[in-house]
Amino acid sequence: MRIVYVLLSPTFGMHQYTADLANRVVCEDSVSRSRLDADAAILVTTTGYPADRYSPAVEVLTPLSTTGTGFSGEGLRLRQIGHIARQIVELEPDVVHFTGPHLWNATLLRLLKAQGIPTIHTLHDLDPHKGRRFGALLPVWNSLVMRSADTILVHGHCYRSRLIQQGLPAAKVVCTPLLHLFLSYRRQKALADLEMAGGCLEPAYEPFVLFFGRLEEYKGIDVLLTAYAGLVSWANGESSECDVNVPELVLAGPGDLAPLWAGNVPPRVVFRNGLIGDDEALDLFRRCSLVILPYTDATQSALIAAAYYFCKPVIVSCVGALPEYVVDQETGFVVEPGHPPSLERALVSAMADPGRLRQMGAAGRAWYDRRRFEETATLMRMYWQTAAGHKTGIRPRSSEPVIS
Repeated sequence: MRIVYVLLSPTFGMHQYTADLANRVVCEDSVSRSRLDADAAILVTTTGYPADRYSPAVEVLTPLSTTGTGFSGEGLRLRQIGHIARQIVELEPDVVHFTGPHLWNATLLRLLKAQGIPTIHTLHDLDPHKGRRFGALLPVWNSLVMRSADTILVHGHCYRSRLIQQGLPAAKVVCTPLLHLFLSYRRQKALADLEMAGGCLEPAYEPFVLFFGRLEEYKGIDVLLTAYAGLVSWANGESSECDVNVPELVLAGPGDLAPLWAGNVPPRVVFRNGLIGDDEALDLFRRCSLVILPYTDATQSALIAAAYYFCKPVIVSCVGALPEYVVDQETGFVVEPGHPPSLERALVSAMADPGRLRQMGAAGRAWYDRRRFEETATLMRMYWQTAAGHKTGIRPRSSEPVIS
């Protein structure tokens, strides 16, 4: 089977997601540990894509140059759509998977459908996030995509159920968890090779908790800082020496804190403002005690899987599909969204027992390994069933697809 992945923007997070899919087609098991059983992976993207995320074995075509997100003004350059469609058709794909949003995708889906080429589209967000530009456009664009794609992939059972309730056939909507890491291909290969050799990146549980990612309105930074200030105040009130046991709070990621928090940040907050490279990210996830996602609005997040991979429990808000990724009190804590006291109580409970944090981290890694295998099986079925539904004459194979 020949799978063509299409991502027409240079958006880093979308490429990290796409690379995880494409790399598993072309990589040996020592790299992926759960390989997609296909013959070739081809990426059609823009010249500004982050090449270090992809295996050298992934064939890459860059028929355009874009610098903005999928909903930027560049999407009005409509004359390029036909050129891209022709390039995809010439690749003779068995199935085409659109992995991230772009204004052109809906038109490309229709053009490929007219050529009898099966298509899949991942919908990352059914609803716009707070503070995001072009939010009003998203439901209209989603509707156009759902009409034209043969299969829709989502990363939360709540969203699959919602789309089915809206009238999409159940067979058309596939759900898997979002499990990719944040690493380059080279770094991820090194970790996989280490594990295959019987080693591991030994986790530590140092006295700091981690918020990782861009500082944006919907991510609940104000809720987190309010809860953390309450934790510091409570600890100082309990004992004059208790404040040394309060963990540091590390905010690691680019963004402007001023619109999200007025005044000074609470004591023991460390702000690492800027893009976090692989080495620094690995260090933070290996050493932190837990990872916090205090979002007030979300669809899903791969950071939960990343925390589990490094044997770290999580605290997440009960929004979107986030609770589906957490076994409450076993792999992490689920708290009320936008409610600092709920988050503060979870922090107190988590930090009171370092031994329990290790147990929860181990349970999270077991959850990740199990779901990773299940995800691969689901994706492989999705590709084969989508391609077979068009009866396009998929390249012959000696046996049915297997999950290695």
